[in-house]
Amino acid sequence: MPRTVLIVDDSPTIRGFAKLFLKQLPVDVVEAEEGMQALEMVRANPPDVIVVDINMPGMDGLAFTRELRSDAREELARLPIVLLTGDRSEQIRQKGRDAGASDFLEKPIKGAELQTVVKRFLGL
Repeated sequence: MPRTVLIVDDSPTIRGFAKLFLKQLPVDVVEAEEGMQALEMVRANPPDVIVVDINMPGMDGLAFTRELRSDAREELARLPIVLLTGDRSEQIRQKGRDAGASDFLEKPIKGAELQTVVKRFLGL
């Protein structure tokens, strides 16, 4: 059964690059434009790894992470969440860790880095 990676970003370009970079791995990639849509998708059909942008309109990546970490379903609350950000400050990383992020990736997104982090969480 293929593993699933959920990419959550309000930019179709970022989602497209992520999908292209992950094409080389044995994974299915699903996409969401914003946090609430992603939350509904995760609750209906949990992916194996989530890559979510911190800065999005509506529910941002930090709020999404906090919401998922507080979910009553243990299998959802423990999903690997990788936060994607263009902000390289320690302050944003601390906010991400406080929210429950599993890891971070910096924008602009790089294929090798995305593949490495996804492979690590999938045990590939």
